[in-house]
Amino acid sequence: MALHPEIARILGTLPPPPPGPLNPGAMRAGEAAQVPPLEDRLPLYSVEDATAATPTGDVPVRIYTPVDADAYGLLVYFHGGAFFLGSLDTHDHVARALAKETGHKVISVGYRLAPESAFPAGLEDCYGVVRWAAGHGESLNWDGKNLAIAGDSSGGTFVAAVAAKAHDDGFDAITHQVMFYPSLDLDFDEDRYPSMRENAVGYGLETAGLKPFNSFYLENGADPADPLVSPIKREDLTGLPAALVITGELDPLRDEGELYGQRLTVAGVPATVSRYAGAGHGFVQHFSWLPEYHRAFEETGAFLNAEIPNAEILNAEIPNAEILNAQAGR
Repeated sequence: MALHPEIARILGTLPPPPPGPLNPGAMRAGEAAQVPPLEDRLPLYSVEDATAATPTGDVPVRIYTPVDADAYGLLVYFHGGAFFLGSLDTHDHVARALAKETGHKVISVGYRLAPESAFPAGLEDCYGVVRWAAGHGESLNWDGKNLAIAGDSSGGTFVAAVAAKAHDDGFDAITHQVMFYPSLDLDFDEDRYPSMRENAVGYGLETAGLKPFNSFYLENGADPADPLVSPIKREDLTGLPAALVITGELDPLRDEGELYGQRLTVAGVPATVSRYAGAGHGFVQHFSWLPEYHRAFEETGAFLNAEIPNAEILNAEIPNAEILNAQAGR
């Protein structure tokens, strides 16, 4: 299927990237300039900024309460941005939509970014906030049931890594993990997955841009061979929380997300993989105003609120797992 016509139209209006190396400061300022004013954002019962005290320091969080109720499931959200972009503000609309469509209280994490903070600073912040949320259930009006984690792109990397880290630590409170087009293999070998070549050019995120965009992270202590950096390299996936993996048909990262979902299922973890047609990378952040892609939030709500998660593959023609495992270097 071709790129969604509205996405194609908007991508066609964007200027080419400036020459020379990436400038984090300038790129962050450009993102900040696109944040809509408060009055134009989705209204919720309450949105408040707070600080989570974690073992590695205080972490800024933003807490979204969808409606007035006695108790809520909790959803801790990690924004994307190739580990050096994104903020509580740039992904505020994502957190608001997640709160509205899931009915959960959402805690968005303002984790430390590369290159100013070396690995594993951002990961530690995300994990620390999850533990903080579980420990402050009473003040957060947690219903004691769902404690879910969700993230898009590099935030999806942190979701998989936090789920694994929690399991290894014996912290079993996490009930669900939701990954929107996650980056799960930071090797970036173009021949590793078919989607890296099939979707290399013309759909927004391009395969050639993966290495420079992630260089701020990889050059500051993050080793692609480490399963906490490239979660798909983790050998044992048993015992992890139920998963929803949402991918874009035209995303270079499509196949690694879908392989991860397959491997979770093989390991006995209830996992749903859902591929969105006509979508490239970043469609939840940038194009969820289109009804076809707003459905990702509704699907997340259905997943979190189901009594028993189902394992299934939706709308995806996923290559044979053995082939992809070989391509992933397994």
